[in-house]
Amino acid sequence: MATIAKFQIPASDTALGATFEDIPSLVCEMEQAIAIDDFGIWLSGADISAINSALEADSTVTVHSVIRSADESWLYNIRFSDEIIGMISLIVEEGGTALKARAKNGRWTVELRFPTREDVSQVYEQLRGRDVQVDVVQIQPFSKDTADEIRLTPAQSEALLAAIQHGYFEIPREISQEELATELEISHQALSERFRRGFRTLATTEIKTAEKDRQQSIGSIY
Repeated sequence: MATIAKFQIPASDTALGATFEDIPSLVCEMEQAIAIDDFGIWLSGADISAINSALEADSTVTVHSVIRSADESWLYNIRFSDEIIGMISLIVEEGGTALKARAKNGRWTVELRFPTREDVSQVYEQLRGRDVQVDVVQIQPFSKDTADEIRLTPAQSEALLAAIQHGYFEIPREISQEELATELEISHQALSERFRRGFRTLATTEIKTAEKDRQQSIGSIY
């Protein structure tokens, strides 16, 4: 059965360890990756000059460039060293798919989906074999319920935030979906898909929260 595993890994054992050492306040949010060579990563918690200097000195980073910015956060395109790509490759080879990856206080929290629980064990053992300190903080079967609980991806958050900022939800609309897609440098179809999945996640979360509050309210009466 498909399984979701949440790992916590020190950045010092993987990616951006030196950057976190230079900037302890740094926060990283990785976009879901299609390839394993270049990654879109939102960085915040410091000014851009400090981030650039730290990335330049980080041996796990080979190439980096800023794609866009929003509210003192910067979306970087980052290419990692062969050692980091090797770690990512072994996850992919076991059928792993990254659902979320975030780093704060010098630790990565990574949520991955695998075809089976055995694949989780294989990746865990291989990472430990590379002297990577891995803490498995959660393992659960992947089901419709767990899928619904996944938060908005950074790409979905970016699309919805841009829609608000550019007046897409105003009446009348101040920008069309085609124009917004051009602004975000993605296809109209990709933007439509981000909206659809993002709205579904937000609606599901809101309904579950409302139902939980209702049950607690009923319980308090009795």
